[in-house]
Amino acid sequence: MIAIVDYKAGNLASVSDALSRLQSDFIITHEIDELDKASGIIFPGVGHAASAMQALRVAGVVDWLKACKKPLLGICLGMQLLFDSSEEGDTEGLGLISGRLKKFDSGLSKVPHMGWNTVQKTKSHPLLNGISDGTWFYHVHSFYAPVVDATIASCTYQHPFSAIVAKENVMGTQFHPEKSGDDGALLLKNFLDIVYS
Repeated sequence: MIAIVDYKAGNLASVSDALSRLQSDFIITHEIDELDKASGIIFPGVGHAASAMQALRVAGVVDWLKACKKPLLGICLGMQLLFDSSEEGDTEGLGLISGRLKKFDSGLSKVPHMGWNTVQKTKSHPLLNGISDGTWFYHVHSFYAPVVDATIASCTYQHPFSAIVAKENVMGTQFHPEKSGDDGALLLKNFLDIVYS
């Protein structure tokens, strides 16, 4: 069973639809006892970082996520909140991956970065099985994570940023795999394979 974390800031419908297409059992919840029963966790998100962190506190799952040892996949804002902090609302994140999110420069190009863009693999990882360099994924974000030790694939918009990260059990994608066609579905399947291997 996969648990999708519900903290009123997630793209729950599109993620659950994607898991349904992959014929994966899942539950949408913020209840600790339900999260404890799950084999893997998907941590989605859209919206504002500071508001999302507050919603996580209200839901009572911040400490649980920080201590989680199950395979965990953050998507979009969910990935951003895995980092130490963000300029968006000058908020602390979960601190599972080192780095601070910064905002794209609207003086250089359109913000948010929205639409299809390619990613380049920087390290091997099971999450990337079958995914080639230059694969297109769908992005929507105004803030970006720096390229860090945990980066396993990067994307470039104004400059390189982390497109996919992985550190121990924690993984994240800046783009939306659930909105990225067959390649996004493959990445989610790879995550399920990690969970159930």
